[in-house]
Amino acid sequence: MSKTTTDEEQRQSHRPGEPHATGTATLEGKYLTFHLGPEVYGIDIIKIREIIGIMPITPVPDMPDDAKGVINLRGRVIPIIDLRRRFAMQETPATDRTCIIVVEVVNGDHRHRTTGIIVDSVAEVATIKDAVIEEPPALSSGPDTSFILGMAKLDDGVKILLDIDRILGRQQSP
Repeated sequence: MSKTTTDEEQRQSHRPGEPHATGTATLEGKYLTFHLGPEVYGIDIIKIREIIGIMPITPVPDMPDDAKGVINLRGRVIPIIDLRRRFAMQETPATDRTCIIVVEVVNGDHRHRTTGIIVDSVAEVATIKDAVIEEPPALSSGPDTSFILGMAKLDDGVKILLDIDRILGRQQSP
């Protein structure tokens, strides 16, 4: 006898940004949330490889301004992007809560690339339901916000859900 899945089982096994079995796109899922200044952002948990403390970063000549350099992570050279710089935010000194989130992204030619992003601190893994997610505000002019998947309205404020592939896809490989 074949097993049929319930709507709840489909929602629980679903990854953010993928369509449900019904064909409708959804952003519902688990997100790693982190701080940059007072703002809270979230990245689809499936993109996260690990979280490490800040460590010495080797600068590489002629890299974009938001690229801090590279680290040696267990024998792999990983480029490091300062997300504050990428978002044109004021830099702040590293603290004991500053960390590197190692993510796996898919670049324009559909190749997987591991990259580290520097954030002020990691908050939590949050399960975010579709019912609390709104589309990002449409801006007629100003900075590109196409990397924002949605805005999650929660009791403790708004979390900005990010498309990390799109954010880091703008970065040339070192």
